Amino acid sequence: MNQVAKKRFFENVTIIDIAEEGKGVGKADDFVLFVDKAVPGDVADVHVYRSKKNFGEGKIVELKQPSEYRTEPFCQHFGTCGGCKWQHMTYAAQLKFKQKSVADALTRLAKIDVTGMLSIVPSPADKYYRNKLEYTFSNKRWLYDGENRENEELNMNALGFHIPGRFDKILDVQHCWLQSEPSNSLRNTIRGFVLEHGYSFYDLKAHTGALRNLVVRTSSTGEVMVIVVFAYADEEQVNKLMSFINIRFPEITSLLYIINQKKNDTIFDQDVLVYKGAEYIHEEMNGIRFRIGPKSFYQTNSIQALHLYEIARDFADLKGDELVYDLYTGAGTIANFIAGHVREVVGIEYVPTAIEDAKVNSAINNIANTKFYAGDMKDVLGPEFVAEHGKPDVIITDPPRAGMHPDVVARLMEIEAAKIVYVSCNAATQARDLLVLKEKYDTVKIQPVDMFPHTQHVENVVLLILRS
Repeated sequence: MNQVAKKRFFENVTIIDIAEEGKGVGKADDFVLFVDKAVPGDVADVHVYRSKKNFGEGKIVELKQPSEYRTEPFCQHFGTCGGCKWQHMTYAAQLKFKQKSVADALTRLAKIDVTGMLSIVPSPADKYYRNKLEYTFSNKRWLYDGENRENEELNMNALGFHIPGRFDKILDVQHCWLQSEPSNSLRNTIRGFVLEHGYSFYDLKAHTGALRNLVVRTSSTGEVMVIVVFAYADEEQVNKLMSFINIRFPEITSLLYIINQKKNDTIFDQDVLVYKGAEYIHEEMNGIRFRIGPKSFYQTNSIQALHLYEIARDFADLKGDELVYDLYTGAGTIANFIAGHVREVVGIEYVPTAIEDAKVNSAINNIANTKFYAGDMKDVLGPEFVAEHGKPDVIITDPPRAGMHPDVVARLMEIEAAKIVYVSCNAATQARDLLVLKEKYDTVKIQPVDMFPHTQHVENVVLLILRS
């Protein structure tokens, strides 16, 4: 380890950038410092608590000069909760650095000229913008400094979010700014009821306890879905809690529960039981109605999702006679959104239940020009598939954070659609794929979209045109 790396204290460090985990980035010679809760433009004395050869992680000892971008965090859980890690920075600054992160990734990793990149589209709401949150019940509450860990009377139960890096510790959330009411009232009221009536909270290591998870989904149509996930609750406990929720919150339109005794939290392989109402709620977008079930994927920022899909549609510049392939179609949201503007849309998705949702969403909107297929993209999107369905004029692809499999990228190179609209939630993996695609395609439009304020996450839409 070099001599600079051995130092534990650095004076007057200027923060020049911000990293994904909400840490400011500074430099001391060639040594990079990642500083908790620091904002670009800050000048601070920094204590290093962890060092590697060329970088260290530190905390601010004294803030010598606050950045013009710095602002007071609005959430009481900031710095402990794993979400909203950028809320100590003004929203305008967040947009600036998200735009920079996309530009840096495309320039550095794909060697793409970004001088014509469009300005990032801000989220209309930067609080209460999510339509889905999942909370965890745990008997291992995160304890704050000053709480006596030896106090046997200390309440260790929590209903909230996982602490970053500590899967077995849950932050007991009092107020979350991510989802509108009745989300906070539901969580706090349910917590109070189960504590009063002696329900046991789940032990993430021993796999014991009655209560496991609480999922709240809301929609722009005013519908509310609540899913209570039990582990080892008896029938009386289940009925008592579900009855209480039903009476206390009559606005719930879909009240569901699951008994999950597996060692992981996923519910995709679990039976969903209906206590009240339908097994789904609805979302609407541009007059198109989407059915959202307990296992359905839907963009969690509903308002901004509309803007994202409008951008994808407008980038494709659809004339009405196109055959479009919608890769990683999910519940067919984009496919059904653009169906009225094209001849036909063919959607492909890995998750079979999502494909069933996609078909339902076409049916309830009387959309007849969509086809959906389930399977691994690299296996489905072969020469036989293209021969059967036709060569697409436009390909829209919206892969997960890992980007497209190399075999899928290779298939796009073989298909040679005239246009590719690439929607991504990870500019780095998008850039990796664009580096291959640029052998045949020109990048002509780049549009970042902020779907998740106060976080490092940013969506990016790129239009690729096949060179003649």
